[in-house]
Amino acid sequence: MAKDFYHNNVREALEKDGWIISHDPYALRYRGVRMEIDLGAEKMIAAERGPEKILVEVKSFLSKSIIHDFHEALGQYRNYLRVLRKQDSDRVLLLAVPEDTWLIFFAEPFGQEAIEEENLKILVFSPVSNTIIQWIK
Repeated sequence: MAKDFYHNNVREALEKDGWIISHDPYALRYRGVRMEIDLGAEKMIAAERGPEKILVEVKSFLSKSIIHDFHEALGQYRNYLRVLRKQDSDRVLLLAVPEDTWLIFFAEPFGQEAIEEENLKILVFSPVSNTIIQWIK
């Protein structure tokens, strides 16, 4: 599968933040359907708790229609989450979005409502500095 435009930016941002990339991509197979989530990563949080495991679906939001990109991203997110609940429920799924997309779409009322109603977990990143700006969990 083709990587999203900002795939490497998000990977570098996670690594800068102390995450170890365990999968690039993270492959799933469910009922004959093969899927790939862009990145799997782990980070030791506390010795007694063990590592935190995340999966990150990178979305670039570069088309002419941000709502179309959102519909596509939400559909992927929902399908991945459904399969993960059955196969790998100890991982947290996040949608990685560039900072400008966060500001013009997700930080606005429609985006905030979607985050709340869909229980979206989002990683906001800077494609300029390749850093994580914000975790929305």
